[in-house]
Amino acid sequence: MNRREFLAAGAATALSTSLLPSLARASTSSPASPLLKGKAEHVISIWLGGGMGQIDTFDPKRRGDPKKKLAGSYYDSIPTAVKDVRLCEHFKELAPLMDRVTAVRTVNHAVIDEHAAATNWMHVGRPVSGTVVYPSFGSIIAHERGAGADGAPPYVLIGYPNASRGPGFLGAKAGYLYLTDTGRGPAGLSRPEGIGDVRQSRREKFLAAMRSSQPAAADVRLRDYDAAIEQSLKLSGPEFRQAFELGSEKADLRNGYGGEFGQRCLLARRLCERGVRFIEVSHNLNFLNGAGWDVHNSGILQQHELIKEMDKAVSALILDLEARKMLDKTLIVITTEFGRPPEFDSGGGRGHQGSAFTCVLAGGGLKHRGAYGVTDELSKKIVSDPVSVPDFFATIHAAVGVDYSKNLYDGDRPVPVTDGGKPIAALFA
Repeated sequence: MNRREFLAAGAATALSTSLLPSLARASTSSPASPLLKGKAEHVISIWLGGGMGQIDTFDPKRRGDPKKKLAGSYYDSIPTAVKDVRLCEHFKELAPLMDRVTAVRTVNHAVIDEHAAATNWMHVGRPVSGTVVYPSFGSIIAHERGAGADGAPPYVLIGYPNASRGPGFLGAKAGYLYLTDTGRGPAGLSRPEGIGDVRQSRREKFLAAMRSSQPAAADVRLRDYDAAIEQSLKLSGPEFRQAFELGSEKADLRNGYGGEFGQRCLLARRLCERGVRFIEVSHNLNFLNGAGWDVHNSGILQQHELIKEMDKAVSALILDLEARKMLDKTLIVITTEFGRPPEFDSGGGRGHQGSAFTCVLAGGGLKHRGAYGVTDELSKKIVSDPVSVPDFFATIHAAVGVDYSKNLYDGDRPVPVTDGGKPIAALFA
């Protein structure tokens, strides 16, 4: 044996010896927990851009006073349908429905000063990476479950396009179709004026002839582009576009949802009916208070208008889905980039807080309990049952039947679906 062979043999022996304790631990450890899997078919994700303050909404505490700089809630609280679970006084319509809802009060992450970074984290479930463009959880669900019906897109964004909502390395097939005008639908699917069915049919035949004369594309990006064209042609037809005819709904129902934001929630229900798997509804298109949920300084003065608008729309959505026997099949998710501290800033508003904040789940066939997790007397620190962002995402994935323990692949690189998250088991018991 020469010197090189001796050193190699010695290194191999040392490595195998170092692995023995861990191998022994693995062989004696308890088996992995069984995979949790719900029966929801659709997700309606409501995004509250700016940072909803948990202490002023779903996790109220003692009343504070901005003039006296006394930390605490900005509003009084009211009881709900669930014993010992209270909400802000402006959730009058949602309070009786909290037995269909779970406010997860102990979500947390490490970003507090940067809205864009926190927004990205609350869409992809992990910090930004310099080497991987991660997919949003909407794109993961679209990728894993696909559309619920032929001729429907798997993922629709009712709001402005943003990279945080995108498919990342999953590619265009897992991307979103977006719109901002609920009455017209996606502008990119509208035919130009003067293009009727006959002319459209001729154009499609011409496109098919051109494709048939070309060799099959080898580049996956070109194939994805062709698939996107095929889907857009299907979606530009009258059947899918009927989803955007909100005027066909009864006036009482439409009015029950409220204004612009409520109409977006109503459209989300109609899209679910047509087979869309995942819909994100942005609250932050035209805020009633001007500042949105980012309530620094005087922005907090009209925060109650946002709360009441959300109360009306989300309550109407829950009852509408329930009346149509769709609630158990549709998971409603309410997320935001971070929460708000109990202290008031110099202008009477609030700063940012990532150490403990609330995200909400409703419907979806889960075992709801009104609230999950406990924070301290000022909703600042977690007392019990912390829920990381990967844990929260794993709960969503499990509810809609996506394997939260698997890896996706960026080329040859494995990327965990939820960065190691585990679902809130109590909601599946």
